[in-house]
Amino acid sequence: MRLLILSFYYRPDLCAGSFRATALVDALRARAPAGTQIDVVTTLPNRYRSFAPEARQIETRDGCEIFRVRLPPHQSSMLGQSHAFGHFALGAVRHVAGRRYDLVCATSSRLMTAALGAWIARRKRARLYLDIRDIFVDTLPQLLPPPLSMAAHAVLSRVEAWTVKRADRVNLVSPPFAEYYRERYGELPFALFTNGIDEEFQEPAPAPAPRVGVPTILYAGNIGAGQGLHEILPQLAVALRGRARFLVIGDGGRRGALTAALAQAGVDNVELRPPMSRQRLIEVYRSADVLFLHLGRHPAFEKVLPSKLFEYGALGKPLLAGVAGFAAQFIHDEIDNAAVFPPGDATAATQAFRSLRLSDHPRPEFVAKYARSRIVRDMADDILSVAGGAASTM
Repeated sequence: MRLLILSFYYRPDLCAGSFRATALVDALRARAPAGTQIDVVTTLPNRYRSFAPEARQIETRDGCEIFRVRLPPHQSSMLGQSHAFGHFALGAVRHVAGRRYDLVCATSSRLMTAALGAWIARRKRARLYLDIRDIFVDTLPQLLPPPLSMAAHAVLSRVEAWTVKRADRVNLVSPPFAEYYRERYGELPFALFTNGIDEEFQEPAPAPAPRVGVPTILYAGNIGAGQGLHEILPQLAVALRGRARFLVIGDGGRRGALTAALAQAGVDNVELRPPMSRQRLIEVYRSADVLFLHLGRHPAFEKVLPSKLFEYGALGKPLLAGVAGFAAQFIHDEIDNAAVFPPGDATAATQAFRSLRLSDHPRPEFVAKYARSRIVRDMADDILSVAGGAASTM
């Protein structure tokens, strides 16, 4: 049996898609029948211009080949990302030319990797498994101005329909996604395997050092339109001046807007740092007093379940989250010592911060329930069942 895995990001790149795809491939290698060949087509690390770890373009292991397409330098803008994806798609098509596959599995947030997977699966007469991590068509109004958004929405809705209808199985990382897809495409063969907690976050944490000065509120991750940090941090930092300091680690298309907004507000209690390795980041996580999460004010974000919640929840730290919809309900049901406020509302965020207990409390039940190893094991079995292969323990 031959499997093709398409993922725009893969370790050592730093993002949720990378961690998910890498863990899934490891699970597939462990559970596939003997003699299975797994080809992974991805990119050389490119998530952040300010952090690009080294990686080999081609890696071969027993029964697995990883091929990384080299991309040109690009910005985090829509145009830059579109240009980069064009290179990825061309490189992927060239690499798999002449190869036979029984199943193509594409993990995709912005739809196009899923569409690429559907196109390759059709050409190869292979089965298709889609792992949908976001509803790109639904989030377009947040990313583009209205005239361009309407035209792009019309085109991408057709691409989405063409892609999804060709899938033998569609996995959704957030339960509310199912309502969106059922309204449009009926009762397709859906699965539901969420994001999860990687082993690095399950290791026992050392006792925290005594706090010196005001508590540190940490955000680590992408700084883009979807996170809306430039819409909340300036006002919130001013409101908590003298009572908390903020540490923001990451990069993205709205980092410049955030820097400008902080300067305009005269903020002096927010520190911005570039992305760092995951191991170093976990150390910074554990030295923080509160972990911060925020999504922009857009109805589409009420359906998402941010992958960051699983990392944050595993660490036992107090959580301050500006989210609405399903994410807010998930936090209420699953994560203790967490305070939720409406996105963009600095006054409510200040009140939420005051309600937190500023101490660490492990969440072993949460960690056991959402361990990535268990989730990707079950997902790998689901993929192999679609491919026609029985799971084994190689």
